[in-house]
Amino acid sequence: MPQLGGKEIGPIGFGLMGFTWRNNPPPQEQAFETMRAALKNGCNFWNGGEFYGPPEYNSLVLLERYFEKYPEDADKVVLSIKGGLNPATHQIDASPENTSRSINDSIAQLKGRKLMDLWEYGRRDKKVPLKDTFEYINKNFIETGKIGGISLSEVAASTIHEAVKYTKVLAVEVELSLFSTEVLENGVAAACAQYGIPLVAYSPIGRGMLTGKWKKLEDIPKDSLLLSFNFPRFSPENFPINVELVEKVEELAKAKNCTPAQLAINWTRALSRRPGMPVIIPIPGATTVERVVENSRLVDISDDEMAQIDQILAKFKPAGERYPDAIETNT
Repeated sequence: MPQLGGKEIGPIGFGLMGFTWRNNPPPQEQAFETMRAALKNGCNFWNGGEFYGPPEYNSLVLLERYFEKYPEDADKVVLSIKGGLNPATHQIDASPENTSRSINDSIAQLKGRKLMDLWEYGRRDKKVPLKDTFEYINKNFIETGKIGGISLSEVAASTIHEAVKYTKVLAVEVELSLFSTEVLENGVAAACAQYGIPLVAYSPIGRGMLTGKWKKLEDIPKDSLLLSFNFPRFSPENFPINVELVEKVEELAKAKNCTPAQLAINWTRALSRRPGMPVIIPIPGATTVERVVENSRLVDISDDEMAQIDQILAKFKPAGERYPDAIETNT
């Protein structure tokens, strides 16, 4: 079993963003049932955010209410929270003042029901030296036991190499899917392997695309943030091109008697077997029990099947960037 911060976790984690950061959040009771199902199915590494929703209903508010109802689950969950967004500027701000505000607000929202095992900035703030950032967090929050430790989010390889000089990095969270393989070639995965840092793969189902349920733009729910934020891969000109990869994945999944989502999620896990790769923990999101049960199924993907997927990816170039221009990546 993989470990994070010295605690055992299941091979597939659980992303919480969809419960609170959307135009029409699902009912709280539905969220609770889904969270319980995640634990029951071995997905005990939970990933949320201070800015996943408004302050009155973000991941932390939902978690506090959940652990109030199910206090026995608190010790079973390994919790990672990202924060650091300045509410005044809506930018990541690693100044001591905003760092303190972000971590302390998150602790306050949890009301003592659960420790944040990992805390991370949503992106690197290049205006503040990493040395200053991590020395401040180490002294004021890790050494005092207020948080378990530090992880990194959406960072470049150079940031990992620098960060390990100043703090123990418990995990690196980056986008990794059949649509987004950049970290396998840009040194991020190699840096994680070099330092023995688990790589947490967010959006392993390509933001829902690799479920195979969206064949035309009209299939995407109208309240989806993909549309309101204008994600390039879901534009009218790019979407039909990207469906071509989905159709290939569907063929492979059918032959393997699993769903396309299960193939996509377990492909990220199977990469861990390759030389020079770190332990990879996918964190698919879900808002229903049915989806959690589907996403948590472990599927063994053979070396021959991995080679087949390599051939498909070698011939396919995703249309559109991962994020709109206004959102920083590879920080």
